[in-house]
Amino acid sequence: MAGRKDKIQKLRGSRIAIAILVGILIGCVCSVLFPNGFFNSGSSSLIVNEERLSKSTSKVGLVSCESSERVKMLKSDFSIISVKNAELRKQVRELTEKVRLAEQGTDNARKQVLVLGSEIKAGPFGTVKSLRTNPTVVPDESVNPRLAKLLEKVAVNKEIIVVLANSNVKPMLELQIASIKRVGIQNYLIVALDDSIESFCESKEVAYYKRDPDKAVDMVGKSGGNHAVSGLKFRVLREFLQLGYGVLLSDVDIVFLQNPFGHLYRDSDVESMSDGHDNMTAYGFNDVFDEPSMGWARYAHTMRIWVFNSGFFYLRPTLPSIELLDRVADTLSKSEAWDQAVFNEQLFYPSHPGYTGLHASKRVMDMYEFMNSKVLFKTVRKNHELKKLKPVIVHLNYHPDKLERMQAVVEFYVNGKQDALDSFPDGSD
Repeated sequence: MAGRKDKIQKLRGSRIAIAILVGILIGCVCSVLFPNGFFNSGSSSLIVNEERLSKSTSKVGLVSCESSERVKMLKSDFSIISVKNAELRKQVRELTEKVRLAEQGTDNARKQVLVLGSEIKAGPFGTVKSLRTNPTVVPDESVNPRLAKLLEKVAVNKEIIVVLANSNVKPMLELQIASIKRVGIQNYLIVALDDSIESFCESKEVAYYKRDPDKAVDMVGKSGGNHAVSGLKFRVLREFLQLGYGVLLSDVDIVFLQNPFGHLYRDSDVESMSDGHDNMTAYGFNDVFDEPSMGWARYAHTMRIWVFNSGFFYLRPTLPSIELLDRVADTLSKSEAWDQAVFNEQLFYPSHPGYTGLHASKRVMDMYEFMNSKVLFKTVRKNHELKKLKPVIVHLNYHPDKLERMQAVVEFYVNGKQDALDSFPDGSD
């Protein structure tokens, strides 16, 4: 019994020790979790929460201020980037255009094939014919809607005779208008370079066109001489071609005896009358240059042709024709050169180092149908058979007494006065 009691007492002591140990552990835990005691913990947590809320509110305000500043900075950066982006796009466009032009220059043959058709094989000997007739441009009425409406009324089969005139040439213009009406030509248009010609055209019931004001053109047009006015046509005619019309340019010192449109071939970009006075000078010849000091190689063969006349020519509405006008107009704007000389230089000079020639097809008009005054007064009037021929036009380009000779041409070819041409010298006094 005594042993059993001792065991019971030891067990009780152990339990008490365990209980004390557990109590100590719980106290330590509570002292950590509730340092201010059980009854002060609510107010303490409220204070902590308030502090946390105030800190959070202050942080929100700070973030809001920082966000506003950040937005301003982003907007500024976006504006700068947009400007730089626009500059880069411009540079890209410029570089793209340069590449396009370079490709156009180096790959022109391939592009021409794409425009004119598929590649073809050469046929048998003697059957191969190259293309001379370039495709016409797509009409663009936006370049001049007012002129487009006028040409719709006046032109015939998309072709028009165009004459530039100011008051200095009114007597010759009157004689030309009479010849136009006599032949029955309907598609005839005068570009009036001053108010006097505008009124004159209205009185004669002739179609005319008055361009929009242009100081560079108006100064020359109103007071310029024959050569100065003649140079303007290369600027004026461009819009006609852009609108898709074939243009027959005529100076005022020309008498019309037949309708010229029935005598054109229309197989080339440029079809022009010649300043030549016989078959060789008008259509070309092999001219041998002799240099005796070269001995065995003293003879050098050259090709010669007298110039195309820039006072009467037909242009098809093609890119080479428009390029011709642009080249001549540009050259004349930079120098005081004669327009006819520049016209022929652009037509005939070939490509060579440092220069790209104009790739325009050309045809010379029949010199007896489209007759210059040298042919008439030096040859035709003295030949019984040639006097029987009736030309399409006579251009009094070789003689300064233009009006008197124009009147004589009308007397000879229209009124049948056989000696009307006899009193004039071959050349000029």
